[in-house]
Amino acid sequence: MQIAILGVGSIGGVLLGALSDTDAELVAIARGESARMLSQFGLVLHTPEGSIETIPAERFVTVDSEAGPLPAGLRGSCDVTLICGKADSTPILAQIAEELLSEDGIAASLQNGMGHAEIIVNRLGRERVLGGTTTHGAWRGEDGVHWVGRGNIRLGRFDGTDAEGTTASLLTKLHEANLDPEWTEDIQRTIWIKILLNVAINPVCAIAGVRNGALLEVPELWEQAYSAMLEAAKVAEASGTDLSEIDLEGTLSKVAGATAQNRCSMLQDVMAGRKTEIDELCGAMVSLGKSLGVETPRNEMLHALVRGIHISSSLE
Repeated sequence: MQIAILGVGSIGGVLLGALSDTDAELVAIARGESARMLSQFGLVLHTPEGSIETIPAERFVTVDSEAGPLPAGLRGSCDVTLICGKADSTPILAQIAEELLSEDGIAASLQNGMGHAEIIVNRLGRERVLGGTTTHGAWRGEDGVHWVGRGNIRLGRFDGTDAEGTTASLLTKLHEANLDPEWTEDIQRTIWIKILLNVAINPVCAIAGVRNGALLEVPELWEQAYSAMLEAAKVAEASGTDLSEIDLEGTLSKVAGATAQNRCSMLQDVMAGRKTEIDELCGAMVSLGKSLGVETPRNEMLHALVRGIHISSSLE
């Protein structure tokens, strides 16, 4: 099985490193300096158990997405593309996925935020796209990718059908890589739960400049995060997603504890002066809430504060 990871940041790095322990043929799609470092030095992965693994560059094929057309030999060669890039890069990543995939190949999105799955579906067709989420915690530093908390990967089809064929083979490979894959018949609800967690954790930790575990230690931060989550839950329910059986507070506490040492992706972006995904998270909640008649003042405030950080960074 040939698997391409599109966007080798923190989670993409975890996938690339973990899958290197299987017999899957791997393709790493990165850009610029990230692609150069991967092709020359390979990947350094700091595992949750404290060991440091170096995956040599020869273990995978690296392609710089900014360097021009894909090599002819890779076109139509992949069984699976795992899309892990930022939400605003989804259109170009969907195009790359279409070029990489074989005729019956599938794409799975493990991105944050809303709207990216629809973009990929529009490009590839509903039958070739899996929705997905992950609770693995990771951050990327100058010394490699730090996998700081083991979680799971949940995948599912948007029509609720079972895993079979290539999809079943992908689940086997993820299991062999110790990534704890699970199949769900209601991927839309699973994605909503992940969005609720991201809305709660990412902006608060990014603004405060703290790791996820601080939410459990500082009551004021917890109140901000949980309030944002409750607002987003009302938006989800107004849009037709049943969350009545979900213990939202318990879920948030569990994830914050399991990823206590993690710098969330939004905090990493703020620290690096990069654009964040605040528009696809809190911004999306505000926009969708307005269309459904649901007020979202906490999300609106968090959206404005992170946008303010963007402006401040651009003026420096």
